[in-house]
Amino acid sequence: MEAPEVPLEQVQEHIEHHAHGHAEAGGGGGFISGIALSTAVLAALAAVVSLLAGDHANEAMISQMKASDKWAYYQAKGIKANVLRSKTELLAVQGQPMSEKDKAKLEQYDEDQKDIEKEANALEKEAKEHLEKHKLLAPAVTMFQIAIAIGAISALTRKKVFWGVSLLFGLVGIGFFAFELLKT
Repeated sequence: MEAPEVPLEQVQEHIEHHAHGHAEAGGGGGFISGIALSTAVLAALAAVVSLLAGDHANEAMISQMKASDKWAYYQAKGIKANVLRSKTELLAVQGQPMSEKDKAKLEQYDEDQKDIEKEANALEKEAKEHLEKHKLLAPAVTMFQIAIAIGAISALTRKKVFWGVSLLFGLVGIGFFAFELLKT
């Protein structure tokens, strides 16, 4: 699974260009510069969190594939055990005893299946944990993206209320990110 793409370069360039032009004109350069700085910080956070979210999604998928492989191996051992049981039942019907080698092999298949089952369950648990982390980080990325977009609106309209809303969305994104960091 790919990391969510965060198309921020154009927005950041526009805000920086707008900030330089506005500062040269001598009006409200501090306000626009503040928006540019906060947007740059939000963009950096969005990039980091996006990479982490994508990494957890990839790890979840890999763990789930490994678990599926283990379950297939578990089934293969079960099929081998059933074929061997059928053989021993046919021999028993013919009055022939089960060989010690076959008994040992059946026991080994059962032991192998127990071990494989534990490994598969552990991998499924690992996949679930990674997916839960991804699900917590993905909204953080979304909040950062919204914050950046509203920051751009603030720079274009020169209204501080939009900047405040932008910062509020950024804080919510930071909250999601911090919650995930504290859970680990």
